[in-house]
Amino acid sequence: MSLDGFGVPSAILVMALATYSMRAGGFWLMALMPRSPRLQRMIEALPGSVVTAAVLPLIVREGPVAALAIAVAGAVMLATRKDLLAVLAGMAVAAIARAAGL
Repeated sequence: MSLDGFGVPSAILVMALATYSMRAGGFWLMALMPRSPRLQRMIEALPGSVVTAAVLPLIVREGPVAALAIAVAGAVMLATRKDLLAVLAGMAVAAIARAAGL
């Protein structure tokens, strides 16, 4: 029997184990660290930096239409606190802007 058939499942298993180890290791390490005010501020700022890291390349690549759609989605989210409505509003703005030739 050839080992060729085990390549892809083995790679998936190794990647899954590595991903789980990194996540679990991070939680374990954070449990060992004392919560200083500086660390607490860093943890509180982390979600915003993750969102920025995900959104900024999209805006750079797609241009003003993406910026407008994201701004509308953000405004709807702040106003209604409903994720789905915010996503739909952002998508509608992007679709309308693209249909208008922007």
